[in-house]
Amino acid sequence: MAQNQDRAAQAAVAAHYGMLLGIQSPWEVKRVQLQLDEKKVELALAHDSALPVRCPHCQRVCARHDHAPERQWRHLDVMQFTTIIRARTPRCHCPEHGVGTIAVPWAEPHGRFTLFFEAFAVEVIRASRSLTQACDLLRLDWHAVQEIMARAVERGLLRRSTEEVRRVGLDEKSFGRGQDYVSLLTDHDGRRVLEVVPGRDLPSAVKLWESLPDSQRARVEAATMDMGANFAAATRQAAPLADIVHDRFHVSKLLGEAVDKVRREEHRRLLQKGDESLTGTKYHWLQGAALEGEPALAFSALCERNLKTARAWAHKETFVEFWAQPDMAAGQAFFAEWFRAARRSKLDPLKKVALTLKEHLTGLLNYFVHPITNALTEGFNSKIQAIKADARGFRRFANYRTRILFFCGKLDLAPDLPAFLTH
Repeated sequence: MAQNQDRAAQAAVAAHYGMLLGIQSPWEVKRVQLQLDEKKVELALAHDSALPVRCPHCQRVCARHDHAPERQWRHLDVMQFTTIIRARTPRCHCPEHGVGTIAVPWAEPHGRFTLFFEAFAVEVIRASRSLTQACDLLRLDWHAVQEIMARAVERGLLRRSTEEVRRVGLDEKSFGRGQDYVSLLTDHDGRRVLEVVPGRDLPSAVKLWESLPDSQRARVEAATMDMGANFAAATRQAAPLADIVHDRFHVSKLLGEAVDKVRREEHRRLLQKGDESLTGTKYHWLQGAALEGEPALAFSALCERNLKTARAWAHKETFVEFWAQPDMAAGQAFFAEWFRAARRSKLDPLKKVALTLKEHLTGLLNYFVHPITNALTEGFNSKIQAIKADARGFRRFANYRTRILFFCGKLDLAPDLPAFLTH
């Protein structure tokens, strides 16, 4: 009598957990094992041997072959107890695809977590300040969380539509230590990272473009980039219909570097005469009009002196007006006048940059057709730096790519939940 009551109680508990999980025929909960000391509950599931099985590839009803070794999946906690599902999944024999393990309704193929747990984990990772915090909240190690992120990115990329991508940006970011770099492709209008590839050479840049389908590349209207040869050559090769737009912030950087070279040369010469006027002024020339208080007064005094650095800075500031011209014709006229003045300046670093800009004038003038910059990519810098800092550097590029696309790709990351599990 007591044994019958125990069996009835166990059956009731199993049925209760079956309802909690949303498990339906041909699967059922056969056994519930509660481990109070470990705060864990394990649920043993079984497939009804009297019911047919289907090929995981073509869904054809097939003969049952045998069972795969027992596997386990982490599920959402129940009453703060870690919940584990265990099952020996049937294998079928398909005339077309041979022997294969049937699909289970609670997890994706080869996954170690249920769909519900992965969906929950994706939201936890998104909301966490760091991956360490996500690991603590989910009670998983780093490798398990990285696996969940990689699977989420993979499904997100499969779902992603690129049909509306019209304006893109190409840029490079440092990876790890030393001179390791990655290249990024961003969608200006969608404000998302589309792809990340290792390196910054021509093959890497071409690979970046090839992440978009051929038909989509033909619809891209413009691409922003710096003046490096590789991005431009890859664009002409892989997306010849796209206009190349050179990034105005990169132009400002080149001009700023020219001003600094003039400052360093002049500073050395003045020091030989005992003049320390330019000592400690490097960032004054970078900030310029943004300075306030005493630094602003000191900077104004420097600008009034007949310094080569002040003249170089004036040429740099004048070029800012190029971007404010009303159209391409006005921009071309402005550039011609600025170029003549820069070439007459007798400031070699500035003259060199002026020649570089002239060689890339078409890409500069395209700004008036497509007024876009790499500001979006630069805006991702803080996120990407936070990703690198959180990981304390990356040994594997694949993990770096996964993190960037997870947090910056605007992907649909959550797994699809079966209808009978969501009602």
